[in-house]
Formats: sequence, C-alpha cells, structure tokens
Amino acid sequence: MKSLNNEPGTLNRYMNLHELTVAHAGAGLAKKEFSSEELTRACFGQIKKTEPSLHSFISVTESQAVKQARAVDKAGDFSQPLAGIPAGIKDLFCTAGVKTTAASKILDDYTPPYSATAVRRLFDRGAVMVGKNNLDEFACGSSTETSAFGPSKNPWDLERVPGGSSGGSAAAVAADQCLYALGTDTGGSIRQPAALCGVVGLKPTYGRVSRFGVVAMASSLDQVGPITKTVEDAAIVLQAIAGVDPLDSTTVDQPVPDYRAGLAAGIKGLTVGVPKEFFGEGLQPDVRAAVEQAIEQLKALGATVREVSLPHSPFALAVYYILMPSELSSNLARYDGLRYGLTANKQTLLENYLATRAQGFGPEIRRRVMLGTYALSAGYYDAYYRKAQKVRTLVRRDFDHAFEQVDCLVTPTTPTVAFKLGEKTGDPLSMYLSDVLTVSINIAGVPAISIPCGLAKPANGKTKLPVGLQIIGNHFDEETILRVAHAYEQATDWHTKRPSLP
Repeated sequence: MKSLNNEPGTLNRYMNLHELTVAHAGAGLAKKEFSSEELTRACFGQIKKTEPSLHSFISVTESQAVKQARAVDKAGDFSQPLAGIPAGIKDLFCTAGVKTTAASKILDDYTPPYSATAVRRLFDRGAVMVGKNNLDEFACGSSTETSAFGPSKNPWDLERVPGGSSGGSAAAVAADQCLYALGTDTGGSIRQPAALCGVVGLKPTYGRVSRFGVVAMASSLDQVGPITKTVEDAAIVLQAIAGVDPLDSTTVDQPVPDYRAGLAAGIKGLTVGVPKEFFGEGLQPDVRAAVEQAIEQLKALGATVREVSLPHSPFALAVYYILMPSELSSNLARYDGLRYGLTANKQTLLENYLATRAQGFGPEIRRRVMLGTYALSAGYYDAYYRKAQKVRTLVRRDFDHAFEQVDCLVTPTTPTVAFKLGEKTGDPLSMYLSDVLTVSINIAGVPAISIPCGLAKPANGKTKLPVGLQIIGNHFDEETILRVAHAYEQATDWHTKRPSLP
C-alpha cells in the first residue's frame, strides 16, 4: 500500500504524473509545469504496466487521446478545470467513432455515430479520453464478472472483484490508469465499486445529469456520475456534466450550484442521520467498526448525529429486482438482430431473433430478461410490478420524512469488503445482496456518495481492503453530501491510500 501524493511541485516532470488528482493536475497544467500530452502519456505508461493484470478497459484509445492532448496544449487554455485531464469512460456511453459494446457480444462491433451528452460535455471542456472501461454486461452485475470480455480485477487484491457494474472504471482510477472516470449507477454501480476499490463514487439525483447516449438498463433508475480520487475531483466533474438536456426529458431544469466552492463550508451545525436498518444482519464487523469510527469523526467535526428510521428499506432489494428486470427486458427488446449489432442470419424472422439473442446475451442478461418479462406478463403485472411500484413510493416517502429531520444520512456503502472472483457467480441471490445498502437510494432517486473510511480484513483473506462510507442527501442537494464528504476526507487520510501494484 502506498499514499497518494497530491502536490504537483513535488513530482518529477516526467514521472508519476498519473498519480495526480484532477485538481492538482489542473493546477500543474495551468502553471505549465507539464503538458497534457506528458500527463496523458504517463497514464498510458501506467495502463501498459498494469492493464494485463487488471483488465480495466475494453478498448484503449491512445492515438485519439494523444491528439486530444496535443490540441489542448496547442490552444493553451486551461481555464476549464478538466482541460487536458485524462479520463476513462465506462463502455456504456456512446462515443462517436469509438466502439461501444456495453460489455456484450450483441454489440461487439457497434460504433455509434454520436456521443452521449455527458461525454460531449467533458470533451467540450477539453477532456482527454484514454479508453472505454470494462463493466458487467449491460451494467447487470455487482462484480464485473458478467462482462462478455472477461472480468476486471481489484487493484488491492487481484484475486478479488472490483465491484460492479462500473468495476473497470473504479479499478482504473484506483490503479492511477486515469485521473477520473465516468460510471453509471442503477442500484449502486458507481458507489459499490468505488467502495471496494478505495476511491470516491458519486451518484447524483435522478434528473441531475443527462442519460442521453447511455445504453439503457433500467430507465427510471439509471444515473450518470463520476468516480474520482478525491471529493474535490467529484465536485469538479459533476459541475461539468450536470444540468438540463433537451435530449433527455427526464433531466430537471434546476440551478447547478458551484459544487467546488461549497466544499469549504464545513459541517458544524449540520444534523447527520444514521438509519438503524442499515446496521443489521450481514454487516461485516470490521466494516461496521470503520463506519462507526467515521460517524464519531463527523461528531468531532461539529455535526449532530441522531438515529433515524427508514422502515421500508428492508423491502427495497425485492422492489429493485422486480422493477429493474422489468425495465431491462423492455429496453433490451431492441436488440433483435435486424437493426444493428449482432445477427445470427437465420432464414426466418423468429429463428433469427431467437438465435441472435441466444448468442449475443450472456446468462445473467437472459436470467434478468426472463424475470422482467414474467413480472410484466398478463396475470402477474398486478401481483408483482404494480405492487413493487407502490412499495417504491413508500421507500421514497421514508427518505422524504427523514430529510425533514436531518441534513444527510450516513451508512456503510457495502456490507462487506471485496469478495473473491468466482465466489458468488454460482449464487445469484448472494450476488444480488451485495447491493442491499445502495438500491434504496436509486429507488428514491436521491443523491449519494461513497468515500473511503478505513481498511478491513475479509473473512477469507489476510490483505486489508477498503471500506466505503455512504453519505446520502435530499433531492438535488449534492452540495451537502459533497460538503460532508470533503470535511471527513480532509480530517482523515483514507483517500490517500493506494494499492501497491506490481
């Protein structure tokens, strides 16, 4: 394990630039201490060194990235904080002229003609894309093991998962292969891998960031957000991608605050709620201890802590695994072997449809499509889907009631530290339980951030692994959770810990 060095002035001009945060790299670029091309090449040096063991990327875009970096250097304008900064993009985002697979064989050769709004907003600010990160197929998974191109591995322990579905993005940031990455979060897919890899992961409010150009999984739950090394970096990236988008009718025309400026306000006088339902059975003792120590630190920083209740949260996982497969089965109906993507070239329409989907979709996708189709079918819609939507309303009301009493909520992000590759692949229910502490936030549509808060030994291993603290806010109140997360981060050094890679 090593510590992150955040000061650009202490770095050799040609070495270790990939270890910088977004904020400090931006400062170094503005002062001409190094160029974007040097920074980008440093990241590719790290990718070449570590990618064979990590498999964080599905595709690497070195030539395009170097061209982007040179263009930024030539313009010489680093007024935008992301100008010239190398980023990884989850391979669920459409990128014009660059293959977008969703980690599925059915889209193996798909190259979109346009870029997702979030990606375009980064490019408009001078961002450099080093590649497309690996993920669970169509974002369906909690370990990146369902990827059609093979699993990613956790930089802290190569025998363990990085989490999912944005596992490749989290692993890439933790391993300093890029300075930040974009991910998506449907039931915890930014926060859970961020926690397991010891980095920062932010899921904004539903409607805060455009989903246009993101391959859809479950449209009422999907959200776009950043994975970064620090809370300040998360604020910088969110600032760039947030805001209403006429191409996405679910975005909300709410003012976008200056998230970075609000970080320094401190937390004295804030009331932090601790939901008792999030500290029950199945929570690893060392994880509980680390989170409880983090709560004590928030008290020491001046926050008032009180216990609250989210009584319907125990039902959230069941609700999620009805709503999500239902929406997934609907969204994936477009992959029919006719319009784009893989085709089996069979003689009849039905044969081609069945053979294409059988060849193109992996077992987890087929499982979820069948679950969703069943829940939406005649005779079962009312018993399952409609009832789940009613319970969803109750879950959201629990959060609304809690935020009448407190400014934010704090919980563990995951019940355990990273588990071993293959440990849960044969037991889907056990895998689904990995999301038990994150799915209710997506169901309610509120924002949440995961930040490192400790290290703990797994039950079946010796190496200490990262623990995540989840901070949950009210709708469109990302400012508060970023402020609380930053205050905790500045009072501790967990965010500086990095895995020691070969």
